Amino acid sequence: MISLQVNGLTVEVDVAEDTPLLWVLRENLKLTGSKFGCGIAACGACTVHVGGNAVRSCSYPVSAVGQQPVTTIEAVAADPVGKAVQVAWIKHDVPQCGYCQSGQVMTAVDFLKKKRHPSEADVVAAMGGNLCRCGAYQRIKAAVLDASKSLA
Repeated sequence: MISLQVNGLTVEVDVAEDTPLLWVLRENLKLTGSKFGCGIAACGACTVHVGGNAVRSCSYPVSAVGQQPVTTIEAVAADPVGKAVQVAWIKHDVPQCGYCQSGQVMTAVDFLKKKRHPSEADVVAAMGGNLCRCGAYQRIKAAVLDASKSLA
């Protein structure tokens, strides 16, 4: 049994230590907001926070979590930065198909916690590792910049 702290709750799961965190979240805990995109940590659809840092959960073994808290898209609005990002996402009508959006939001929240007053270039660099098949990059950039201003 592996004990985890997910979205503020302590849970125990009976999985192999090398099981990717994404599958523990989706299959064992039924937290399906984080998506499987590529399986090689290249697209960002599976991004969650572990110990306050964005990680690609499709390739992150559950054993690496240890006692660090895990936050998923389901709980990100409980944080003021997460709430600001979600409000900006809605305001700028960011999602199209929506598949990548949980990973985009989780990456944006992590970024804005570390850099509250980013430039456009900072946002492009920070968000560049998350792929969007629909090409909503301009709206993503606008939403991140808007969330930053709302947090000032």
